[in-house]
Amino acid sequence: MVSGRHYSCECPNVRWLLCIILAVQSAVARGEVAATSPTEFPFEYREGLLWVQVQVAGSREPLRFLLDSGAEVSVVNLDTAKRLGLSLGERVKVSSVQTAMTGYWPQKISATAGGVTLPSDFLALDLSKLNAACTQSVDGLIGKDFFNGRIIQIDFAAQKIRLLNTDDAPAKSETSPLEIRRCGLCVKASVNGGEPQRLRVDTGCATALQWVTSKVQPQQCTSKVAIGLAQLNIPQTQTTVSLGGQTFNNVPTGLHREAIFDGEKGLLGNGLLSRFDTVTIDSRAGHLSFGRLRE
Repeated sequence: MVSGRHYSCECPNVRWLLCIILAVQSAVARGEVAATSPTEFPFEYREGLLWVQVQVAGSREPLRFLLDSGAEVSVVNLDTAKRLGLSLGERVKVSSVQTAMTGYWPQKISATAGGVTLPSDFLALDLSKLNAACTQSVDGLIGKDFFNGRIIQIDFAAQKIRLLNTDDAPAKSETSPLEIRRCGLCVKASVNGGEPQRLRVDTGCATALQWVTSKVQPQQCTSKVAIGLAQLNIPQTQTTVSLGGQTFNNVPTGLHREAIFDGEKGLLGNGLLSRFDTVTIDSRAGHLSFGRLRE
């Protein structure tokens, strides 16, 4: 079974989109990726998301994928898989907010980004709602399985994704503990001066913060339309967030009464991550490092 999560995409015609965050359970092998020499590939930071050109066997043209650390596995759009003539894997159930759909696991794909090898097992899933909301089509998602066993640096200033060796990783004094959960990567941050709470580091979330709380009442908030597998109205407010040694005021925040993931208090998205010039996700040592604030 594949269970769902929120997937955010900020687009011109929709302020933000809730689509699917994927958590493949016991059927998925979770082997770590072998160490590689330092290398990098470019991304385009647009619509609040990280767009990556991916080369796939069988496609003459590069495909458009999103880097999504919040998704447990990598995904290929079902239409893209069919267009490439791929054989679909076993049917699996995918659930998300107030809806459900069918995916196919595993879909074997030979894919690279800038010469860097991507995971070979993909979940084939219908991403048509995501495509309809963004300015160009999404062929797939590069998920958490790409981060496993690696040190990945996202350089928002240079728009590069780097694979680092241990010696190249930022000093421990510049890092925050990163919790490597079965289905996600989490860091603790303080919201509105409260105790630090576990938030999922989610590069597939275009907004700054999706926060699980019952302290802020809906009548105190505005509302934004969320389009994904279901159409929802999500209360919006502004919060103060302490993260990476910095405190950010007036952070746009979506509010949720129920947990998006068990044991987690929300999603830390690109709206906050991109305020730093670099963010380094070290799943080997369990550290999350933040660079300097961007001007």
